[in-house]
Amino acid sequence: MNIVLIGAGSRSFGRGQIVDILQSPELAGRNVTLCLVDDNPQALETMFALAQRVAAHTGTDVTLRAETDRRRALPGADYVITAVARKRMELWEQDFRVPLSYGFRHCLGENGGPGAVFHALRSLELVLPICRDVEELCPDALLLNFTNPEARVLHAICHLTQVRAIGICHGVFSALRSIERYLERPIDTLDVVSAGMNHFYAILRVRDKATGEDLFEKLLQKALNDRSPAAPPLFRKMAEVFGVFTFPSDDHIGEYLSFGAEFHGVQWPYGRESQPVALVEQASAPTLGDYAAGRCALDEDILRPSGETTVQIICDIELDRKAWRPAVNVLNSGPYIDNLPMSGVVEVPAIVDAAGVHPQQVGPLPEPFAAFVRTQFSIIELVTEAYRTRSKKLLLQALLLDPAVNSITAAEQLLDNMLTLQREYLPTFA
Repeated sequence: MNIVLIGAGSRSFGRGQIVDILQSPELAGRNVTLCLVDDNPQALETMFALAQRVAAHTGTDVTLRAETDRRRALPGADYVITAVARKRMELWEQDFRVPLSYGFRHCLGENGGPGAVFHALRSLELVLPICRDVEELCPDALLLNFTNPEARVLHAICHLTQVRAIGICHGVFSALRSIERYLERPIDTLDVVSAGMNHFYAILRVRDKATGEDLFEKLLQKALNDRSPAAPPLFRKMAEVFGVFTFPSDDHIGEYLSFGAEFHGVQWPYGRESQPVALVEQASAPTLGDYAAGRCALDEDILRPSGETTVQIICDIELDRKAWRPAVNVLNSGPYIDNLPMSGVVEVPAIVDAAGVHPQQVGPLPEPFAAFVRTQFSIIELVTEAYRTRSKKLLLQALLLDPAVNSITAAEQLLDNMLTLQREYLPTFA
């Protein structure tokens, strides 16, 4: 089995996926090769050294490789895992602050809102060339994508390439942990179904596995009555007004709503405005380089599981486990959600076995929650088509459909500004 990890130099993504693979008992003894790929030689060297230390610690027999050229890594790949970005934090800050400077009050600027248009375009510039190489060099491989904005990137992959791909995200587990806390019982005693789009989904069903008792209304009341910091105000307002139990993180929910900033504010969570400035600098935490070079012993922090389902899904396929997974991102071709377009990307539960990933049909989303999602689908369709045709006009249309955008003139100025600011990372639009 050949697994290719593209974007392995990432501190969070790379570390987590490497640790998950090298600590997996199911992958031991299966002649697995893990090839780490990153176009940054220094980051790749560090991560490869770290992987070698983790492999020695776990005693795994997984063979390790490292390549800066993905085309050397892809031939014969069974699974390709992607999480790629360039200048992640610097460009993300522009995605947030530049639209805000034009008066567009939005949240986070990552997966929804005007900033996500540019984030998506940069990601497509990286991911689609990878997909072209997959089509040529390992056409039977399954691509598991982490690159954000997940729904936008996967939509383009599904519509502009022939690659078999699904999107992976740990977001649903936040909702599951909240359900467990509200109902005061282990989540494995409950039958829970969630559906929607990445980072913006609704819990459709909560039942007692043993008795079949419907617990949704009890859960909703618990959320409505919760005034603790664990129940953010926008999450609670969505429960109050629309009767939905959504992803309980206001920054992500708010990315898709015109009123998100009313609850979350317009501070960038990763900016100076959100962090205290220490009078005395604290000692810095160990770096990945420290662990890779052996200057620090491998500890719980470096060996902790990622919380993602990538390795579980790979093992479900290889071992024909017919396992239920709470969330995968796929094209709504079923349709798996009845009242959403079949051309959009949805996040739904799936059964995974030797034949692949089988998304489950979950019925309709509550209206008007579905209406919020359909607006996002329209924006995503425009961004994909704008990328395909290099149409600046379609990009402007995508911006104007966004709930946070309330001025054509300002949207035109924003578009010109961002296409200039980030021109080294974007295609040229006519």
